[in-house]
Amino acid sequence: MKLPQPSPEALEQSDRLVARLHSLIDAQGGWISFATYMAEALYAPGLGYYSGGARKFGPGGDFITAPELTPLFGQALAAQVQQVMALSAPHIIEAGAGTGLLAADLLLELEHRGALPESYAILEVSGELRERQFDTLASKAPHLANRVSWLDGMPERFSGALVANEVLDVMPVHLIAWRPDGIFERGVARGEAGGFAWADKPATGRVAEAAAALEIPLPEEGEYVSELNLAGRAWIAEWAARLETGALLLVDYGYPRAEYYLASRSTGTLLCYFRHHAHGDPFLWPGLNDITAFVDFTAVAEAGFDAGLDVLGYADQANLLFNCGILECLARRAPEEGADYIRAAKAVQRLTGPHEMGELFKVIALGRNIDQPLIGFLRGDRLHTL
Repeated sequence: MKLPQPSPEALEQSDRLVARLHSLIDAQGGWISFATYMAEALYAPGLGYYSGGARKFGPGGDFITAPELTPLFGQALAAQVQQVMALSAPHIIEAGAGTGLLAADLLLELEHRGALPESYAILEVSGELRERQFDTLASKAPHLANRVSWLDGMPERFSGALVANEVLDVMPVHLIAWRPDGIFERGVARGEAGGFAWADKPATGRVAEAAAALEIPLPEEGEYVSELNLAGRAWIAEWAARLETGALLLVDYGYPRAEYYLASRSTGTLLCYFRHHAHGDPFLWPGLNDITAFVDFTAVAEAGFDAGLDVLGYADQANLLFNCGILECLARRAPEEGADYIRAAKAVQRLTGPHEMGELFKVIALGRNIDQPLIGFLRGDRLHTL
């Protein structure tokens, strides 16, 4: 597959990140973990993918998220957010808010429902995305924009609903190679022609412990490669330490562990995206590609449970959206023969179709002091698969 070429300015920015990574590799004795590489490629100040200023979301970017497809995603999700706030406190935090479209859609729908939060805070590491979020809210929901604030870090205490759509998949992952002679961590060294190369070393410390706990049998020949998202587990534990009453609503693509580590998935789930082209080379143009890994939702549930949270529900995206009334939201677009309705109906099909986003994307709810079943999981709950 031939990828489109970046601009000279973009390539110059990528070259600066390559130099930074080479210096980091040299400073650490010639080897860094892939988690360190991925963190730099995505979040290095001014140079990483999410901090370097390039357009990322929508038709002009590298990928399209559910809120970019249609406001109906946020309108349906609002029903679940409303219930969580009613059972806890009227506050919302959105982690990694993208362009701000989901925030605007949630606020407008909650206003329609007479259930506006007292506050809507966005936790965003990218200054460039903060600006886009501000502009989106000022354009889409100007009368509600004053309810929104931006956080530089997690709050000390929080009650209400935390929403994170496609956040866990871009947390830096460790790469693990199970080989006949043991468990190895796959890291990054300098390569030829000023690039990078894979380099394995025996797994140690918490990485080795977490990899061994998966009980993946060592292959008789070759290797089995996959990911460990230790950053995601730590992130959930940090929220658990702060959540007093409420729920974390986490939406992402992934599998329960029994499916994540299938024998047939022996090369892992790591993917890169550049201008709507998926490819498998994270060393290509560092800082210009999104790098993602599918989510092990069993690990997410375990992290929440170990930190004292209840696992309130786990379902595919289609069931959650149907349970939350996305078809009723669509019906508000009548007449059915109108162009707006037809476009919206096609978007719903993409969000909920089993061969589109409906099955691939999952939603998990982790909470504390929530004593009623959540509406998004009343039908199609898959907790038994975790």
